[in-house]
Amino acid sequence: MPRRSSGSYRVGIARREAILEAAVRHFAKGGYHRTAMARIAADVGITEGGLLHHFPSKKHLLLAVVERRIRAAARWLDEADPGVTGTGVLRRLLEITGRQLAEPGLIELFVLVSAEAADTSSPAHRLFAERYDDAVDSLAARLRQAVDSGEFRADTDCTAIARECIAVSDGLQLQWVLSGGTLDLTAAVRAHLERVARAVTADGSGLGD
Repeated sequence: MPRRSSGSYRVGIARREAILEAAVRHFAKGGYHRTAMARIAADVGITEGGLLHHFPSKKHLLLAVVERRIRAAARWLDEADPGVTGTGVLRRLLEITGRQLAEPGLIELFVLVSAEAADTSSPAHRLFAERYDDAVDSLAARLRQAVDSGEFRADTDCTAIARECIAVSDGLQLQWVLSGGTLDLTAAVRAHLERVARAVTADGSGLGD
């Protein structure tokens, strides 16, 4: 059987990325259910059959888009300056909320897929299980730096705080979707992070500016 050339492989990777970018645009703007696969394929300049070669179904494409969103949020946190303060890390979480609101359709997709993740037989289950483990570990590690520096109280349970921050963010996104976008998501996340900051900082200060 002939081996696939590296050039063909690169073309395939580039085509897959182009499909994902088009899907993100359409899903974010028009929503998942209102976006036809044929529309995405047309944007990329391929047939719907060509699109299905990369993503066998619309649900496979949805999972890939959500995974991309999850990884983008993780990178945004990881790319913070290693010397950033503990409250700076919490403020970074607030900035991530702002980025998510810039693509409201993707919040709806995230909520849609997270509901399916409860089914252990669903591909979404593994994606979300790994996502939560990685996100909690990464955030907790950043918060421990603030404990080590004395900025946060020595008795701070960084893993519990990380898990709480992620759970509140995800839960508020669900409420935002249920409210039809009327919930002030940024204000709600800020209020929670402000309470966390006052509870864990050694001097009881809040998020600051």
